[in-house]
Amino acid sequence: MINSKISITLKEFMVFRDFVHREYGLTLKDEDIISVETKLSRLMLETNSFNFSDLCINAKNDNTNKLKKDILEAITSRDTEWFGDTKPWLFFKEKVLPKYIDDLRNKRKENIVIWSASSSTGQEPYSIAMMVHESLKTESKIQVKQFFILATDDSPSSLYMANSGRYSEKDITAGMLPGYKDAYFNKIDNNVYEINSDIKKMVFFMQYDLHNDFKELPNFDVVFCRYVRNFTSNQMKATLFNKISKKIDKNGFIFTWVNENIMDYTDEFEPFEYNNFTYFRPRNANK
Repeated sequence: MINSKISITLKEFMVFRDFVHREYGLTLKDEDIISVETKLSRLMLETNSFNFSDLCINAKNDNTNKLKKDILEAITSRDTEWFGDTKPWLFFKEKVLPKYIDDLRNKRKENIVIWSASSSTGQEPYSIAMMVHESLKTESKIQVKQFFILATDDSPSSLYMANSGRYSEKDITAGMLPGYKDAYFNKIDNNVYEINSDIKKMVFFMQYDLHNDFKELPNFDVVFCRYVRNFTSNQMKATLFNKISKKIDKNGFIFTWVNENIMDYTDEFEPFEYNNFTYFRPRNANK
């Protein structure tokens, strides 16, 4: 009888790590072994793989490439929070949004485009939308639709959940700011909440692979890259940030994961500090 969770040996993990680096250009660290074991156990059962090395062999022999895609989706699936790590959100609320609201109010801009580059199940882009909505409550001359929020992810299952806008009681509490749950969510049943339609229609979700060349993406004023860190090699990060530098406004803002320094990968941006929080802007942006 096969258990619902299959253990991975260190030798199998090393084989699997080589496989994902060769196939997807992704880098797994030693500490990712438990995460890989958890995320791939169900897929191994579904494909009748006896161990993780066997899973790699089955993927190589799959002419349809479906198993390779399923493996990629499984290992890159992410858990996100609403307003987890408050420092970037405080900066976004106190400095970034007032700047762009002033730009709209004084006709320096017609609209503001914000990109959540790795949106997973929707917490980050919906958090952006809620904070924008809050900031515009006293702005009678600025419409919510002047803020366009694009949320992309390469996982169809994550995007399906994000589009539904439905979350469990447990999921809705992780990082949620006081008062936001009551203001922006409707209780569907004892354990399910749905984000209200005003917020949902502010976000456009799209399946997108960050390996693409970005030609089909719009130009952005603000880019959130706070969840792109998972299993991403330094070379891939360098390529990603250089591509973003070609799409972001010269006076825009980019948010990365805690303690991630863009300067390690590109010289197209420069760092700034706000209340012990480091953010980045294109080099030579207006200060």
